[in-house]
Amino acid sequence: MSALFPDAGGPEEPVVRVVDLETSGRDVSDGGIVEIGWQDLRRAADGTWALSGPPLARLTHPGGPITPATSAIHHIADDDVRDAPPFTAVAPAVLQPLTSPVAFAAHRAAFEQRWIRGSLPAAMTAGLRWICTYKCALRLWPDEPGHSNQGLRYSRRPVGLNRDLGHPAHRAGPDAYVTAHHLRDMLALVPLETLLRWSREPALLAKVPHGPLRGRRIRHLDQRELERIMLDDRKHSPDLAFTVRTEQARRRGAAEAGAVDRPVQPCLPL
Repeated sequence: MSALFPDAGGPEEPVVRVVDLETSGRDVSDGGIVEIGWQDLRRAADGTWALSGPPLARLTHPGGPITPATSAIHHIADDDVRDAPPFTAVAPAVLQPLTSPVAFAAHRAAFEQRWIRGSLPAAMTAGLRWICTYKCALRLWPDEPGHSNQGLRYSRRPVGLNRDLGHPAHRAGPDAYVTAHHLRDMLALVPLETLLRWSREPALLAKVPHGPLRGRRIRHLDQRELERIMLDDRKHSPDLAFTVRTEQARRRGAAEAGAVDRPVQPCLPL
């Protein structure tokens, strides 16, 4: 094993597989998957997690032409996938490997879940557990300037991230590699099951995503502003509604306890 990828243990140790997809459209109804990348994390006997092996990726044929708009993001063109196998031929080896992962992970995992479920038989995707590193980053690092995969890469600068292996951005292998570093740091702070639980819940936003209060930090809003957001259920997302209700409950609990104001999710020490 190379120095870049220390062996974190044998095949009996638990594995989390980080997955990233590049596609030819917005959803499975108007496009297909053109690339899948993955990066494993393995837990050693002492409980620590580390990247295991290099990032891997396979081009796949989307079943139709790649739109110029999506090529402009990942720079994969029709000629690149002309002779590539379909996603259905590649997916079993990635999603059902010999060493079954205890969970899969992705940044904004709902995207990968939606495409994978829309492209494969239900029997192949049933029972897969997913960690959303975007949702978990909002919980653990609410004060970061942004919570995109690449934004966290440059604001947090994860230890050991090799710049060459994380390049180019918006390709499946490099993006999975970057996400795996965020996940490794998260697993050093909280248990795997906590990340899975947070991932099942709506996102606990740090800032208002839209509307007249866009960009304001949720914890800095006064009570009237929180109520203003909640006035019309048709105009806010489930994530924003969940965030506002959580913040209101936090403030009620703080007031009852006579506690000083504090963030919804305090930053944990690194």
